[in-house]
Amino acid sequence: MAEKKRGGNEPEPRPIIVKKIIVEGHGGHHGGAWKVAYADFVTAMMAFFLLMWLLGATTEKQRKGLADYFTPTLVELKMNSAGSTGMFGGDSMMSKDNYPTTGGQGNLAITIPRDATGTKDQGGKAMRAADRQKFESIKKNLEERMMRKGMAKLRKNVRFTETREGLRIDLIDEADFAMFAMGTDQLVPQARALIGEVAKVVDAMPNPLIVRGHTDALPYASGRSMNNWRLSSGRAEATRQVLAENGIGNERFARIEGIADREPFIKGDAYDPRNRRMSIILGWSRGGGRDAADDADMDEETKAAIAKRDDPQTVAREQARKIDMGGTGLPQGAQLVNPTAPGTSSKPGKH
Repeated sequence: MAEKKRGGNEPEPRPIIVKKIIVEGHGGHHGGAWKVAYADFVTAMMAFFLLMWLLGATTEKQRKGLADYFTPTLVELKMNSAGSTGMFGGDSMMSKDNYPTTGGQGNLAITIPRDATGTKDQGGKAMRAADRQKFESIKKNLEERMMRKGMAKLRKNVRFTETREGLRIDLIDEADFAMFAMGTDQLVPQARALIGEVAKVVDAMPNPLIVRGHTDALPYASGRSMNNWRLSSGRAEATRQVLAENGIGNERFARIEGIADREPFIKGDAYDPRNRRMSIILGWSRGGGRDAADDADMDEETKAAIAKRDDPQTVAREQARKIDMGGTGLPQGAQLVNPTAPGTSSKPGKH
């Protein structure tokens, strides 16, 4: 095509300049996504090395204190407290909490469970170690006395177990040996002699005694007034009487209990004859057991809060409130008669 002829007065046309700008791809190097991932990695590594340092630089007691601080016990205690269970689950968020506290944040009364030693050294370890030595001496002494008294065949019926309460001496029935006459609280002569020997060895320590009766789950015939609860309690009292006759003072007995078949010796068979037994528990010295150490350290406000929390009427009301679901709540000021904890109903039995 021929170029258009420019007029005489027309200016000279300006050249058209095309500028190409090439944008290089810097997104992969200067983007932000990888920085977030790297920061997460560095944070995780820092937490890991901090954990390794804590494990290497702390004692077992200090680690126990750290574990107690993060225990979920407080979460469980806060349940059903101050409106925490949702709509109409409590009075309000400003209501009084039902867990023990002295008003401070993160104090020992809140962060340490009742059954833990926590971070404070109560001196209980040394006392507990001394108790263990005495317990071992008692065990050897009883075995020697049984051999001298011609009770060697009953050694398989005597078991020694260290528990949270103290040294438990279990006098256990077998298929071919029963401590009591069938279905009664009358001790047979061999069992009476055995309990007498136990009394002589535990008399060497001033520690408190707990006598606990156990039965199996065999049922009684219909129409009988006796049941496993009464039978286990009667057998515990009969055992206490024999211990008293052999020199154990009345002030030594802390509790006399009958718990029927609730704590079977053979977990998988409630009808096993070995579930029928008497437990004589020689308690820890004051300060040597966990409960004693905790109680000595608690202030009066915390003790009162725990007593209120564990009060049978308070527990029964709370259980009734959960079951009631807001339909037929107890009237204000109502008092429960003979409150019992859930799951303690008895079943009749025969032995």
